[in-house]
Amino acid sequence: MRKEHEESTAEPEQKNRSVLQSSLRPEISVIVPTYREAENLPLLIERLSGLRCKNSMDLELLIMDDDSRDGTRELIESLSHDWIRLYTRTSDRGLSRAVCEGLKHARGNVIVVMDADLSHPPESIPELVQALGAGHDFAIGSRYVEGGSTSDDWGTFRQLNSRIATLLAMPFTKVKDPMSGFFALKRCSYESVAECLDPIGYKIGLELMVKCDCERVKEVPIHFCDRRAGESKMTLSEQANYIRHIRRLLIHKYGAWSNLAHFLAVGSLGAIVNLGLLTLLIALGFPLKVSIATAIAISMVFNFALNRRFTFASARKDSIATQFCGFIGACSLGALLNYFVTNELAGEFPFLYPQVAALAGIAAGVCVNFMINQFIVFRSEASSAKTNAKLVSSE
Repeated sequence: MRKEHEESTAEPEQKNRSVLQSSLRPEISVIVPTYREAENLPLLIERLSGLRCKNSMDLELLIMDDDSRDGTRELIESLSHDWIRLYTRTSDRGLSRAVCEGLKHARGNVIVVMDADLSHPPESIPELVQALGAGHDFAIGSRYVEGGSTSDDWGTFRQLNSRIATLLAMPFTKVKDPMSGFFALKRCSYESVAECLDPIGYKIGLELMVKCDCERVKEVPIHFCDRRAGESKMTLSEQANYIRHIRRLLIHKYGAWSNLAHFLAVGSLGAIVNLGLLTLLIALGFPLKVSIATAIAISMVFNFALNRRFTFASARKDSIATQFCGFIGACSLGALLNYFVTNELAGEFPFLYPQVAALAGIAAGVCVNFMINQFIVFRSEASSAKTNAKLVSSE
């Protein structure tokens, strides 16, 4: 009887503990990646604190610091706020990686990510949260929707850079400001893809939108201010990382179709190399036939190198000599098909412009080239898009 009594009383106690732990879970987790942002943090914390009080908002702040050693730790320790947690990261540093680690530590049912430099207004957090409550999968603080704006001192170069980056994101989303680093999502959305996240660079928001399959995205207009103190972390290296990130997302979302896009892009670059070399060699006085043959040979080597490095990246471990011979063979077959298709169409439909027949022949040749390279020459690429993604992530 005593044992039964102990078991019956233990169960309510356990339930009480679960209820207590649940009540201690904050409603919102705000993740702020930092590196040498100690000058901006006091005002950011002050504004977030005011937001908590004004809106009776149950909010925690996670500062993910990449070992700044600029007084950030001392600042947070001096405040002694129980709603602020500092994580000092000494390895695998970078903005996206810092946010990913913050996502793992976040306890809120809603997760907000924002910059520390005061370019994002904390006062817009309630509107982002409300958008999620209204049924949206993802909410973004947007500069480019009606009501959104940027500081007057935001230079032409920065605006152009932002617009180009937005254009590159078009294969993934119709959102007008997918580059925004100020966004919110539900905890359950993140947890469903936690193991699949593999960002590089600074655009973690785009990574989450794509990997979480967020189709209902709400853009909340904000005024984007220039940073109050410190230096921008945007460098040429980070811009190159963004290009690599876009490539990873293409592979993730479109698989073999992304390889075709790579293949066509490389082919276009190869055509430019071919024409440029041909023009140069002729200008230098080389015979026409020699110039044509040399330009073709060099452009084919150029195309092979880029396709092996990027289009069919997962096959780089295989024999380069075997792949090169196969690539040349595939190109030769494609060239023959191009020739016969062009001649056949020009003969059957004499009313067609020769250029139209030639375009059809080129299209047929490119399709054959791609299929042979995809499934024969670089066949290990066809086995799994995930294999390619893993290899890309190790670059």
